[in-house]
This record gives sequence, C-alpha cells and structure tokens, in this order.
Amino acid sequence: MFDSLRSAGDAAVVAAIEAEARAEAAAAARRLAAIAELVRRRCGDDERAHWACDSWDAAAAEVSAALSITHGRASGQMHLSLSLCRRLPRVAALLMDGRLSYRVVAAIAWRTDLVQDEAAFTCIDSAIADHAGTWGALSDHKLEQAIDAWVDKHDPGALRRTRSSARSRDVQIGARDDDAGTTAMWGRLFSTDAAILDRRLTQMAHGVCEDDPRTIAQRRADALGALAAGAERLACRCGSPECGLADDDGRAASFVIHVIAEAQALQGSPDPHMSGEPDSRPITRDMTLAEALATDPEPAPTAGPSTAVIVGGGVVPTPLLAELIRSGARVRRVRQPDDAPEPRYQPSTALDEFVRMRDLTCRFPNCDQPAELCDIDHTTPWPLGPTHPSNLKCVCRKHHLLKTFYSGPGGWADRQLPDGTVIWTSPTGATYSTLPGSRLLFPTWNSATAELASPPTTSGPTHARGIMMPVRRRTRAAQRAFRIRCERALNDAHVAERNKPPPF
Repeated sequence: MFDSLRSAGDAAVVAAIEAEARAEAAAAARRLAAIAELVRRRCGDDERAHWACDSWDAAAAEVSAALSITHGRASGQMHLSLSLCRRLPRVAALLMDGRLSYRVVAAIAWRTDLVQDEAAFTCIDSAIADHAGTWGALSDHKLEQAIDAWVDKHDPGALRRTRSSARSRDVQIGARDDDAGTTAMWGRLFSTDAAILDRRLTQMAHGVCEDDPRTIAQRRADALGALAAGAERLACRCGSPECGLADDDGRAASFVIHVIAEAQALQGSPDPHMSGEPDSRPITRDMTLAEALATDPEPAPTAGPSTAVIVGGGVVPTPLLAELIRSGARVRRVRQPDDAPEPRYQPSTALDEFVRMRDLTCRFPNCDQPAELCDIDHTTPWPLGPTHPSNLKCVCRKHHLLKTFYSGPGGWADRQLPDGTVIWTSPTGATYSTLPGSRLLFPTWNSATAELASPPTTSGPTHARGIMMPVRRRTRAAQRAFRIRCERALNDAHVAERNKPPPF
C-alpha cells in the first residue's frame, strides 16, 4: 500500500495528498450525514426527555461503539451533524465536495452555535460558503476571526465572548501523553487565590532542612500534593535519623490509592536520582568539546522490569511505587474470590475489590471511567444472576442506566464470560467485545473465575430493588436554550453600543 507512489514524481505525490484530503473530507461528510439520520430516528420529544440517561445518550452510546470514540466525542459528532444538516447546508455541501476540511467546518459550526434567528444563520451560511474557499490556510485564531466577522455582521449578539479571564477559571490535571510517574497540571485562579497558594507552597518548600535533596521547585510540587491530602507541612527527605522534620507528614494515612502491581514491582527501592539537580562534571582545559558535552550514564534501575498501574491513572514506575511504600502506604494483595456465589445482592468488600481491580474501568465500549467511580453491575440481573465475579462487572452510572432502561427487544444486551470478557449487542445487532483492563496490562494474571450455569428462563421479577431513572432539572433542549441565552447576554453591552445612533 505505501509503495504505490514510490515511482511517481514529486508533483504526483503532492497531488495525491490533496486528492486524498478531499476524499477524507467527503467521507467525513457522509459519516456525519449518517449520524444525523440516526439522531433523527432515535431522538425525539418523548417521555424520556427528562431522564438522566435520555434518548440522546442512548444514541450517543451507539455512535460511540460504532466509531470507537468516547461518549463525549460521540455527542459532539451528533451536535455537529445536526448543525450542518439544519443550519449550515451550504457549508455541509462544501464538505461533501471536499472543498472544506473537517477542521474548518467544525470551527464554523462552533462559532455560529449561538445564532438563533433563522434569517441570520441563512445569511451567515451563504456568506461563509461564498468566501471560505478564498480563505486559504489559516491558523485556528485567524479562522475564528474570519468566521466571527460574518457573525458580527449578521447577528452580533451571537459572538462568543465567554473567554473572559474570570469565567475561564479552571484546573486541569493530566493528559494521555503524560510521562510515566508524573502528571501535568495547569489552570487559572483568581489572583488572590493564586497569591495565597504561591506563598503557602513556598513556605512548605522552605520548611524542611537544608540537607533535603530536592530542589525548591520539586519541593513546591510535592507540597501541593501534601496540601491536597490535608497535610500542613512537607516531610523532609534528608534521611538523617536526627532530623526532627523527617516525620511522616500524614499523606499516606489520609487517603487510599489503589495500585495494581506485579510482585516484582514491590521489591524495588526509591531512586535517589528522582530529586535534586542532575550531576554536573567540572569542565577543564584538557577536555574536548565532546567530553564537555557528555552526560553521565543513567544509573542502573533499582528493580527488574515490572508493571504497576494506579487505578484511574497511568503506569507507575517501580521507584515511584517504592517511594509510596516508604511513605507508609499499606500493601495488600488482591484476594481471589471463591467459586461459590455470595448469598446476597451486595458483593462483599473482597469481591467488590477484585472486580474493580480486574476491570480497572467501565466495561462499556470505549468508556474510560475509572472503576472506583463505577457501579458494580450484575450482568444477569439479581436474583436470576448470582453475586459472583463471573456475573459482575464495573459500569459507570450512565451506561448502567442505559443497560437497565434501554434493554429488551430492540435495545442493548450484554453477556459475560468467565475470563471477564463482556460482549455487548447494540439495538441494531452489532456486537462489541471489551476485555478487563487488567488483561491488557497484566497478561500473566489469571483473573478468570468459575463458569456459571445458564440462568433460568422462568418469568417473573428479576430485580427486587425497584430502580428508578433519575430525572433532569431541565430537559437537554431547555438546558441548551438556557446556556445560549446566558452566553448571548454577555453581548448585550456590545450590541447596545453598536446600535447607538452616530453622534451629531
């Protein structure tokens, strides 16, 4: 496949890139058209509009499973498909022809989302469709400006002005590409809160003795973790038995972190090179340039290759796991459950822990909700289905409601195998298999449990708890209308200034 253009000239290769980009845009348009049709069929104004897991969520689950994307991304695709179908038909036609990219079309839909007047978004759709082909290659910022110019001309109240500094307060923790053992954090605070936090971190960083091997920056980072755990000070790491500041700062006892690790990972020791400045060698007159720039080789690892994973997080390097253990973290082995089912609906603490450690995340296709935030679900409902690990799995609340209230003929169904595999069948009959998260990270761990007999087929109530669907305070449509009114209200002063008569 990748050798098909090996003998082609440069011009032909570039032309192929452009042609495939147009084909990719057209394919995206066809995908969005299919999503819009599914939404039309699945989502209507029915009695489920106030359900916490409404018809939109049910349709998003189907899109999520079909495209192997998260529920949130699937919902975004649905919104985009409806915007192109109902509000921006001319822009959608350009996407179908491959004349606009998916990125540009998605930006147009987002920047015009607050337009409510039908005549206004018809004019905006026509104007953007007429001029977008002349925009050329634009950065994200310039693209937003080009779109906003037409929104401001036809509906200035629909300009997005929600990026004011106060409204953008947020703290984000973690990204999928974070290096193992560390997690990125960024955000925006009120200036007063930032000043207090900055001063407190500095005080804690300087509250240890001078022999602490960490830099001030590393101490400040560790102090933030101590604050989050409820500690008032930072424990010193000088290692001296005479240091009065080396006592445990209470972090290990104030919270619980579930880490799954191979036995070998528990044998490591903390890495002294994880803190402090890198070793530097003095430069002398006799050194060559290569010798002066050379760095010392990495020290030997403190333990052999092994795997440790924090539940709800990522891979934990062995030296960091050893640091947690040294800080007082308690180590407890996962207990293998008995073959006999438990004689009650609620699983015991040991069984609950085993299921969560085995699954690690929600078991619905493409859902990454950590197991600690999930419900323990009986695949075959209790009491026909026993409280047994071969019949239990982790499911987040949204997908638990989806399975409970959107099941039966024409709905979702699931089947669980003794090795923990869950096979989901969608309303259209498509099947999707999900494996326990532990099988992907710890392939040598045999987490399979006993095979269960087929459940009886006798009719009668299969659930004794009487689950009720939680309801929304506002329907999804009402919430969207409320949000749009709030965002448009931010433009009232701008519109009033714009509509002032010219001075005499």
